[in-house]
Amino acid sequence: METSSSFDAIVIGAGIMGSCTAYHLSKLKQKALLLERFDFLHSLGSSHGHSRTTRSTYPEPFYPPLVSLSYSLFLSAQTESGYTVLTPTTQLDIGLESDLSLKACVENCREYELLSKEKLKEKFSGAFNLPNVGWTAVETPLGGVINPTKAVAMFQSLAALNGTVLKDHIEVTDIKKEEKGVRVITANNEAFFAKKVIITAGAWTPKLVKSINGVELPIQPLHCLICYWKIKEGHEGKLTPKEGFPTFASYGDTNIYGTPSLEYPGLIKIALHGGCSCDPDRRNWKLGFKLGYEIEDNINNNNLVGPVARWIDQVMSEYIETVDGPVMTQACMYSMTPDGDFIIDFLGGKFGKDVVLAGGFSGHGFKMGPVVGKILAEMAVTGEAIVPEGVDLGMFSIERFRDNPNGNVKVYDAQVSSHDS
Repeated sequence: METSSSFDAIVIGAGIMGSCTAYHLSKLKQKALLLERFDFLHSLGSSHGHSRTTRSTYPEPFYPPLVSLSYSLFLSAQTESGYTVLTPTTQLDIGLESDLSLKACVENCREYELLSKEKLKEKFSGAFNLPNVGWTAVETPLGGVINPTKAVAMFQSLAALNGTVLKDHIEVTDIKKEEKGVRVITANNEAFFAKKVIITAGAWTPKLVKSINGVELPIQPLHCLICYWKIKEGHEGKLTPKEGFPTFASYGDTNIYGTPSLEYPGLIKIALHGGCSCDPDRRNWKLGFKLGYEIEDNINNNNLVGPVARWIDQVMSEYIETVDGPVMTQACMYSMTPDGDFIIDFLGGKFGKDVVLAGGFSGHGFKMGPVVGKILAEMAVTGEAIVPEGVDLGMFSIERFRDNPNGNVKVYDAQVSSHDS
């Protein structure tokens, strides 16, 4: 029965993945509903704040084509909306020449430049100092800083302009299969009907999926800490995108990432690519950061700050102050799979292809939000998706964990670390 509560598709979760999915559904002329459990643009999950990096440097060969297409989709949406959410830069990756992850990244790059220690200093005003013999630096063109909150708002606005219905403060408690589609039940006893449902609930996805069909997805939320550090006086203007400063990442025992000075003048974002296991509904907001900051604290004490300070003192000490710790911090969440790869699949079972699932973006999914949204919309509407050459959606299937709980086989160390005590 067609009513105001009936849709072609319902998207559950309005972070970057859900908002992009709603946008692409609207482009496919679908009557869509986007539901959010909290406020739109809330800061409780993984799609908030002022900056996310984009890069095409991946040890897995199937991510660079997705990043490239997603980059183009960001630019197209910017043109369509009049927003600017992406600040282009180059990307700099540094680490030991022997690091298997870094070596694989280079092998997967179509365009890159290896920088000697001297060339690195010259190119970026001496901001980076490779620690010792055996380290290398690789610069690639497809870097950049994405404003996450603004990007989510952009895709939601475009979806709404195309007729998508947006509702926040709607918690989904159940999904039921019916003869001609799927019924979505909410905590306040509202019911919405759709031909298809797409679940993009971030760190809350495992709980929702388990409640509706008993399947336990191997997704572990991590509480992460984003740190902003003070740039030493006289160097502030050198570390900006305007001056050609890159987004950057460091490989090794401690994986670090950072962005140019952009959102807060005089500060630079440098953080640990990892976190501490958490329940998204019962987070310890102090986890990973200790009052009475001590640089010698180690990661075994749930300290997500000390390792970053030590890295800065090793690589960027001439430009960044660490004595008093970070000037600002912001909490975020990762949704980790055992292999660090996404889950993009049909839920299956009694739901067949009527429920599409996306989760486990493992701390590196935001940059691919537009292409993931396109894939999910196509899966819901046609039962399959058109993906770039070199991408096999089987790498993102739930089935990969059935015979191997660790998922896809990797020949290099994980890039995201869990620092549980």
